[in-house]
Amino acid sequence: MAIADTNAVIGAYLLTCTTLTNLVGIRIMSPRLYKNCVLPAAGFFERSGTANPHIPGILISSVQFDCWADNSLAARNVYNKLYDALQGIQNITVGSYQIMSAIEEVQGQDLVDVEVPNYFRTLCFFSIMIRAE
Repeated sequence: MAIADTNAVIGAYLLTCTTLTNLVGIRIMSPRLYKNCVLPAAGFFERSGTANPHIPGILISSVQFDCWADNSLAARNVYNKLYDALQGIQNITVGSYQIMSAIEEVQGQDLVDVEVPNYFRTLCFFSIMIRAE
């Protein structure tokens, strides 16, 4: 089996999390939101990771999540739903892969996008371990 596209595995899992999708629908995108995306939405991408040569197929990824909305409170609400979907999960099967664990690395930070008016986001980072082969 080939090494997984970890972004695809994470995205597929998040699309099964109804508390999150009830809020953002299918607007969970990697690596970034589409231009003129309807809000609220969530974007994410693997920013770095490690592999253990002694345990092949296990990847530990640091993943950046951007929780977007048209005001700060709504962006924070997307973050809260994302947190509920990820924090502390273990042994979740996604297709032929497995998310072994997820834990928040950096708590949500409320930010205002100065380049795109009326876009607010809450930025956070999670460490996600995936059995990828």
